Amino acid sequence: MTLEATITELCSRTRQAAKPLARAGRETRTKILHTLASVIESGQHEILEANAKDLAYGQSNGLSAAMMDRLKLDDARLAALAASVRDIAEINDPVGEVADSWTRPNGLEIQRLRLPLGVIMMIYESRPNVTIDAAALCIRSGNATILRGGTEAQFTNRVLASCVGKALSEHDLPAEAVSLVPIQDREAIDHLLNQSEYIDLVIPRGGEGLIRRVVAKSRIPVIQHYKGVCHVFVDKEADLDIAHAIAINAKTQRPGVCNALETLLIHQDIASTFLPLLYETLQHKSVEVRGCERVLSVLPSVKTASEEDWDTEFLDLILAIRVVDDLDAAIEHIDRHGSSHTASIVTKNKAHASEFLNSVEASCVMVNASTRFNDGGELGLGAEMGISTTRIHAFGPMGVESLTSLKYAVIGEGQIRR
Repeated sequence: MTLEATITELCSRTRQAAKPLARAGRETRTKILHTLASVIESGQHEILEANAKDLAYGQSNGLSAAMMDRLKLDDARLAALAASVRDIAEINDPVGEVADSWTRPNGLEIQRLRLPLGVIMMIYESRPNVTIDAAALCIRSGNATILRGGTEAQFTNRVLASCVGKALSEHDLPAEAVSLVPIQDREAIDHLLNQSEYIDLVIPRGGEGLIRRVVAKSRIPVIQHYKGVCHVFVDKEADLDIAHAIAINAKTQRPGVCNALETLLIHQDIASTFLPLLYETLQHKSVEVRGCERVLSVLPSVKTASEEDWDTEFLDLILAIRVVDDLDAAIEHIDRHGSSHTASIVTKNKAHASEFLNSVEASCVMVNASTRFNDGGELGLGAEMGISTTRIHAFGPMGVESLTSLKYAVIGEGQIRR
């Protein structure tokens, strides 16, 4: 069988499995998820053993520290993964939910009902937790899913996918409702992106290069998220202790993820006070600072930021800092250099906070909070399929509701159109 035929058969089987999953009912889908969490816990040894193989592969192939961090599973992360599945199990199942309703003058009752999208394909790099997050969110929302992970996580992904298959089979549903593509050849992705007959939506999750390749080649709608150039603006009326804590957390708590802080904007009126205090902590945390001329006038030892730095997702312990004239200048900088991902303002001024919230075009805009909270789990979605930075269909973390569409139900008593 050719590679194209193999891919087509896999997609066809997943499509056939989508309907039984969608019709299984809320109670059954909830039970599947609780079973999956238990299977993950009972299979911990096998999962970590497979992950050790992937980590060894990554080490020998020179994966970056950020990629290795995303790849790694340990006892704590597995426990968190199982807990996340249980959280998703308790989220309201949206399938069949009446999102809106009204009655027309002729007596027709109109409803908008939620339904699954159908078959969702995830193409992702490094993060094996995505295998479980995607499977659990799709099961909760009644969608079948096709998973194509990266070579660097292939051993872990296989074991995790088998956990999902066991949970589905235990409740008499086809394991093919969550299908892991077993072929690592890049040509397989090209064939997958042509399967518009069987796949309804593609969600790529990884580096900017991967996402641009998927968007360029796909015949299927794609949710885009090229990069996370996240900003924090420290207003002149900020509580500087809060601003310090937010900046350090957003940059250093986990620098290799898309919601980490990359550019810090500081109001000119507080720069000379705030910068030295912040810089001392950044040095202690081994963060390299790249600043504009006004930053260098306060901190002459830091590197000069280039124009390219303002547009860069470092995914590392590197922080670009710019001193700006005012709130308008901060918003203008974010509009020019942001990636529509996350922006936060630190201020005690409610009017400034409101203007920032209403003016900044980002999938998540925050007031007095770390950018690290732009995450499906942290926002109460259980988990996320990814963070969309496009405005069509979904914007921001994609939880269960974002994996549904709406159809119209029209209920009458014999009305005919005249």
